[in-house]
Amino acid sequence: YKDLERTLESIGQVSPSDVANYREFITFWEKINKGVLKTFQIPPTAGGIVAEMAKGQMRDGAMFKKGESMQGLQKILGSYGKVVEDAFDSPYLKAALVWFAAQSGPVPDAPATGDFVGWQSMLHQSGAKHPRGGSGMLTQAMARYLEAHGGEVVCDAEVDHILIEKERAIGAVTKDGREFRADLVVSNAHVQTTMLGMVGKEHLGDHLLKRVENIQVGNGFGMVIRCAVEELPDYTAAPGDPDIHNGMQLLAPSVDYMYRAVGDYMKGNPPEDPAVLAMTFSKIDPDVAKDGSHTLFAWAQWHPYELANGVHWDDVREREAEKIYGVVERYAPNMKGKLIDWVIQSPLDIERKHGLLRGNVMHVEMNFDQMFMFRPLPEMSQYKTPIKGLHLASASCHPGGGVFGAAGRNAANVILKDIKPSLFGGS
Repeated sequence: YKDLERTLESIGQVSPSDVANYREFITFWEKINKGVLKTFQIPPTAGGIVAEMAKGQMRDGAMFKKGESMQGLQKILGSYGKVVEDAFDSPYLKAALVWFAAQSGPVPDAPATGDFVGWQSMLHQSGAKHPRGGSGMLTQAMARYLEAHGGEVVCDAEVDHILIEKERAIGAVTKDGREFRADLVVSNAHVQTTMLGMVGKEHLGDHLLKRVENIQVGNGFGMVIRCAVEELPDYTAAPGDPDIHNGMQLLAPSVDYMYRAVGDYMKGNPPEDPAVLAMTFSKIDPDVAKDGSHTLFAWAQWHPYELANGVHWDDVREREAEKIYGVVERYAPNMKGKLIDWVIQSPLDIERKHGLLRGNVMHVEMNFDQMFMFRPLPEMSQYKTPIKGLHLASASCHPGGGVFGAAGRNAANVILKDIKPSLFGGS
């Protein structure tokens, strides 16, 4: 729940000893993440991040209790798996929080990922949101807003390359040969797609070319099935619960269960028993299923993009999709035989449809060495590229993926600052 007290009440029904643990956990991470949220909304520099965190301490009080700064820093620099293990007693609560934290990509024992689970504290501040009619309605609204302010949206126009003259970006050419000239070019595509594909290796020096090629994209980490179903899941663990379908449903029974899935992933195999996150948006938004049926989206991890032993995703995508739906059936037996139709998106499908290289929905890995001023590379972390007039604005940039818009907002502020006429009339 967004309401902390209701959440504590529900935790108390499963693990009374964890009520105080969860309250302490939220108190600790809430102060940190109010500052982190501010750093997400500015271009990343070491000085800027320190300044925003300092402002947060003045506004919200000291980040750590007196005498506990080293222990606090250890949590931040530790793994989210360790943070959860140390903080809670119940294996069920541990499993839920680890699975929630895993949505950013890194595995539970990855260093400097403690705040991936600490971000849970912000859900009690802002809650979770869903655009009425589905996520696509958000982009539709953005397109209408752009058009209302004199812009033009050109669809079905894949970019072939960015026009570059005298080391400056001056426009783009589409696959069908149309040319669009501009004073500035802003790419919301993957950084490697932009620099290696649209700009082209011939415009990058050998050093920069190698650095862009070496950005860690990873080996995918999940797949999703988007299902039309006859009815909502009735979970045996929460029969008749009136609120269960209002939020994400975390279908992973234990931390060990998730580690087994990670183990399969590391071997290049889809998980034998996938961890699943189910979403039933039709419960809160009838516009997504107007005929009275329901939607069930089930995201699962960990699924490698590159499979071992020469296996190809096109040959196993349905088999792996059935495994995911099978997990839903285990938790909610009423779903057997209730599937009307589905869209399967394997890591390869995600790459093909959305241009997310190697199926990474965060564009590039969310490791500490690719966050903040290191994302996607230090020399491009300010949303600018070595090509004059070409800016980046995608999830390849700080602060990364998610339906957030912060990277685009930060890029826009950088661009506006650059083009704003000076006090002396210059540009």
